[in-house]
This record gives sequence, C-alpha cells and structure tokens, in this order.
Amino acid sequence: MSGMADNFFGLTDTGRVRDNNEDAFIAQPIGNGRYILACVIDGVGGYAGGEVAAAITRQSILDDFTTVPGDWVAQMRRAFITANQKVYAEKLQVREYDSMACVLTMAVVDVENNLFHYAHVGDTRLYLLRDDTLVKVTKDHSFVGFLEDTGRLTEEAAMNHPKRNEINKAIGFGGEINTQEEYIETGQSPFLPGDMLLLCSDGLSDLVNKSEMTAILRANRSLAEKCTKLVAAANAKGGKDNITVVLVCNDKAPLLQEATRPAEVVKKNEEPPAAAAPIIPPVKETGTTPKSKPRSQPKPKSSRGIITILSLLCLAFLGTTLYLLWQNVQNEQTQKKSDQPAPDPQQIKLQQAINTFTGDTLYLADTTYAQPIRLTSMLRIDRDSLYIKAPGNILLTGDSTYSEPAIRLSAQCRYIVLDNLTLEGFQVGISAPNSALHLKNVRFRNCQVPVQTQFLFSDNQYVNGPLPVTLFRTDSVPVVSSKVVKKK
Repeated sequence: MSGMADNFFGLTDTGRVRDNNEDAFIAQPIGNGRYILACVIDGVGGYAGGEVAAAITRQSILDDFTTVPGDWVAQMRRAFITANQKVYAEKLQVREYDSMACVLTMAVVDVENNLFHYAHVGDTRLYLLRDDTLVKVTKDHSFVGFLEDTGRLTEEAAMNHPKRNEINKAIGFGGEINTQEEYIETGQSPFLPGDMLLLCSDGLSDLVNKSEMTAILRANRSLAEKCTKLVAAANAKGGKDNITVVLVCNDKAPLLQEATRPAEVVKKNEEPPAAAAPIIPPVKETGTTPKSKPRSQPKPKSSRGIITILSLLCLAFLGTTLYLLWQNVQNEQTQKKSDQPAPDPQQIKLQQAINTFTGDTLYLADTTYAQPIRLTSMLRIDRDSLYIKAPGNILLTGDSTYSEPAIRLSAQCRYIVLDNLTLEGFQVGISAPNSALHLKNVRFRNCQVPVQTQFLFSDNQYVNGPLPVTLFRTDSVPVVSSKVVKKK
C-alpha cells in the first residue's frame, strides 16, 4: 500500500516473516492542500488485535483533521486522546482484542511557512534530514530506547537488545494518556527548503541503521524510489516485522544570496592618507642667536611624605578591622558547626551508595537501613538517570531544626525514579528540575511541600505552553508494577 504526491510519499510492506500487516500510515494533504498530514501507526496485540487497533486509530485521526485548528499541537493531543478512547473501548467489548494497542508518530507539515508540528507515543520514529545529516527527533518510549537516547547503549547494541520491543506507552493502554501531561511527546521545528522528514515503524529502525538510511535519503532519487529502497534494505536484513515509511520534503528552492564585493569604507574619524611633504629648501644661517626658553619657576616643597604616613596609618587600621571581622565570622561558623548534630552513619552510607553506584537500579536492603535515616544535610543525586528501589519500610526523617530539602536532584538529572520510600518531617521533601522525577509508592508525612519542581529554561528565550496541572497521581492502593507491553 502506498500514497504519494510531489513532496510526500508513503509505503507499507508486510515484510518477510509475518503473514499480516499490523502497520498503517497516513500521507495526504489537509486544509485545502495547504498542509500535509503524515502518520505512521504500528499495531500491537497479536494477529487480529494489532490490525484492528491501527485501523481504528487511523480512521479516528482522519476524522479529527477534517478542519484546520488554531493550535496544531493541541489538536494532535486531542486526536491521540480520542483514538486512545476508541481503541480502549473496543478492547473492552471484544475479548480477543483485550491486549491490543498501537504506537504512532504524527507530523503536520506547513511547507508554506517552513514549519512542522509533531506528536508521538511509543517506538515509531520521526527523523529530520537536513544538510545531509539525519537527526532522530522523537524518543522511544521504552527502557531500551531510553538507554540508547541517553548514550548508555550504542545504536547497534540497542537494535540487537532482547527487550528492544518492550514499550511502556501506547494508544489503548488506558486512562494515563488523559492524566499525564508528558505521556504524549509533542513539539515543533523549522522545516527549511531542502529538509526531509522520515516517519517509520520499528520494522525499519530495528534493522537499518542511521548511516544506511542517510545514504538512501541523500541519493538523487524520487521519494517513491527512496521509500522502496528503505523497505528493501529492511527486507534484505530479514524483514522480521512489518515495514512502514512516510517521506515529506520541503521542495522549495533554497534562497541563495549573490555574493558582492564590499565597498571600501573610510572609518569615522580616520584621516585620509597624507600628501607627500613638500621639499623645503634649507635656510641659510644668519648668525642670529635663537631666543632662550624662560626658566621654570621653583616648585613648592612637596607634602608627599605626610600623605604617605597618613595612608599607611589608614591601611593599618583597615587591615586590623578586617582581621577582627574575619575572626568573628570564623568563630560564628565554628559555633554553628559545633551546634549541628553529627551526621547519621546511615545517611553517610546512603549518600556514598548513590555517589558510587554505576548501574541502573540501586536496591536498598532493609537489613542495611533497618532504622529510620535521620538527615542532617541534603541527599544529593547528581547523575542523569537512576532507579532507587526500597523494600517499603525505609524512612527518611528530619528534625525541627532542619530546613533544607530531604533530597535534591541536580540540573543534569533527566530520569530519576524513587520507589517505596517514606519522607517525614521536612519543610521540602524533594527538590527536582523539570520532569526528571518519577515517583512510585512514595509517601510524605508532615512535609509542608512534598515536591518542589524547578522549571529550567534557556536564558533569554521565549517560553510558551501551559505548565502541567498534574505531575503525579495519588493512589490509596500501592502500584505493584509499571505497565510494559512486549510487541509481538
């Protein structure tokens, strides 16, 4: 199945192993031809379920984009939520579809204004080719994808990982998509003349690496030929899954400026070149004695010595004053240190474990931390990702004199999970940047501010969009495990 025009083309193929195709795609103009809607959908859930989920989602998206909205990103979010509701309702009604879902990546391209918007859930992908460089725009919503995106796994290692196809986000999982602001990945980017978008299912990205994709996309071929070559490359490496690709290009000619030689500019206040000095004939001596210069008047006696002595006295007084102030500060700091309680040995042990641990999941044994951990200073986490899991009875406490957060995440933290901890008696429980913090079964007792989130933005940049209303949800029943589905 394929769809095409001058600047977009889509193609899907069953592959060499499967008997049916659970993929679907959209590649067509919308808004009276002004925009291009591109979408790749990959079904999950067995022989029939995946196909049904992909078909429901495709039709739902087409129904939602019959008119041009005022806000493309908001419209894409609504389309994802609507499709999720329809797939979830269908799986509740038909028993054999109880495990079906789908993942998808969507882009709305405004070629006239050199811009594209995108939305994404799962492990389908969106790439941008610019100046012969292919950049992956979306993130894979899976643990292996997270390891690859953060540099812990190479592209080759991720492609061959045994848990490559285990995803933690999809359309049809349930209500999380409505309550979790970050569930749907969205964004927008310039789409310059000469740029190209590639949307694809993992049937391509699991078998064909970026350098091979780039070579095919850079070749002087039509979009249809490039799609065919990409599918053929995946089939040549086994075709283990359905393969779907959609290409969209900005086929406007790049704007070129004619190079002109800059005119010479005379700098302001710069004197023009001096003319050659005229030749002056020598003057004959006449014997006249030149006038002598007048004698300078005698200077009054200097008062420099008195000024020097006064300056030295002032410096000595100033130095003595500063020394006494320094001594006073040192005494106050020493007094404060002596008043502070000694650090809890369990806190020192926990901080050392966080600092020296090199794996992904740090398990805290209840035998090691049998007593409540009394904090006299902050626990600091200063790495991009870490999963800290406790057995459920580890307690962090603070006394009335402690005013700092119990746990502080640094600005470089990107994905920190705290599982089964209890924090008690803190003014601020956890201080974290942006959306780096993820909580599972964490309880806060007598904490004035359980979580303090700091939103970090680039300096001198305009910021748009609403802040998330709900970052966390509270449950009366502990969550046993996170949702992970393996794509079949």
